[in-house]
Amino acid sequence: MTTASSFALPAELTLASAVGLRRQALAALAAAPAPWVVDARALQTFDSAALSWLLELRRHAPQQRLEVQAVPQRLRDLAAAYGLDFLFEAAGADS
Repeated sequence: MTTASSFALPAELTLASAVGLRRQALAALAAAPAPWVVDARALQTFDSAALSWLLELRRHAPQQRLEVQAVPQRLRDLAAAYGLDFLFEAAGADS
C-alpha cells in the first residue's frame, strides 16, 4: 500500500518496468518528508535495474534519505555484490 510518506513496490521491478515505476514513485513521494520510505515486501522478481532505481530515488529524496523496508534477501545479496549494501542500512535486520 502506498501512503503519503511511503511507496510500496509491486511484485516485479526490472529494466522493463523501472522507468514507469520511477515516475509513479517520484509523484507519490514528492511532498513527503525525509526519509522517503519504500516498502519492498511484495517484491519477488527483480534484476540489477532495481538497484539503479533505488539509487535514483535516493538521489531525489530530501537530504538523500531513503529507507527501504522488508528487503528480500536476494536483493540484499545483489546489492552487496555491487557494493551498494549501504542502500539498506536504515532497514537493519528487517527483511
